Amino acid sequence: MSSQLPHEISTRIAAWLETNGEANRTQAAALSKAYRQGGTSTAISLAAYLTTRLPATYAAVSAVLEQVQQVVPQFAPLSMLDVGAGPGTASFAAQITWPTLQSITMIEQDARFARLAQYMSPTAKVEQQPLQNMRAEAGLVMAAYVLAELPEAHAAALAARLWAATQSLLIIIEPGTTQGFARIRAARAALIKNGAHVIGPCTHANTCPMAKDDWCHFKTRLPRSRAHMQAKSATVPFEDESFSWIAVARQPALLPKSRIIAPPILNKIGAHFRLCGDQGVRETTIASRDKPAYKLARKKKWGESLDV
Repeated sequence: MSSQLPHEISTRIAAWLETNGEANRTQAAALSKAYRQGGTSTAISLAAYLTTRLPATYAAVSAVLEQVQQVVPQFAPLSMLDVGAGPGTASFAAQITWPTLQSITMIEQDARFARLAQYMSPTAKVEQQPLQNMRAEAGLVMAAYVLAELPEAHAAALAARLWAATQSLLIIIEPGTTQGFARIRAARAALIKNGAHVIGPCTHANTCPMAKDDWCHFKTRLPRSRAHMQAKSATVPFEDESFSWIAVARQPALLPKSRIIAPPILNKIGAHFRLCGDQGVRETTIASRDKPAYKLARKKKWGESLDV
């Protein structure tokens, strides 16, 4: 699945910016600072968000959905609940992944973002309300970059509320930081306790084996638009977005044996991987002399599954 924004979305963003004003460097810097510190979206610039954060969030969500679809290729949701929707970024990616979606409900507590979401997705149902008041249910529930705005201690409770609204599949995505992963870890534990079946990125439901001084995260690369580069004073035409995630379902699925949790190292000896599986975190090397296995292994990327 491409990390490039769909043409229709890019066109709507361009039209909004033309009417409301483009992002400047000060706004983009303030947004980046708030994002890194887990601040709320209350005072941030919508222009800066549309220009810099929406493309990055879309790329991260798209990368996650690609991995989820590989584990549950038969999943074909009809309804979606986008919680803490912002401008509806997760919904854009979900519609590309699952064209079967017939109805989308977005829950957004910030009035500015709720209005923006309705502009970006005129056919969606947008409800402006506090997340704790959420009453809707759907086959697919997604919460992308939502827990970051809450205290870590609240992550488990919100995850349980999201699970209660889930008829089939729940996906939670957070920034790929130590704080973001801490919230994902808390959410994962709460979901498993409530009977959820893990879909990914974990290949097991055991206690997370990640050491306290480490964190499970992945990266995806996205192209920068000219406006994006100008807002960030960037000199390269791409950006790497780091993210952590958890997906769970009402029904169990056949999981891969392990997942690659660090960039693979390729050399003359072979392909070296850091993996997480039901035996915990481990290192393994597929020797280059084992030509059939090495040929497949050398194509594998960070974040993908690996059956060894």
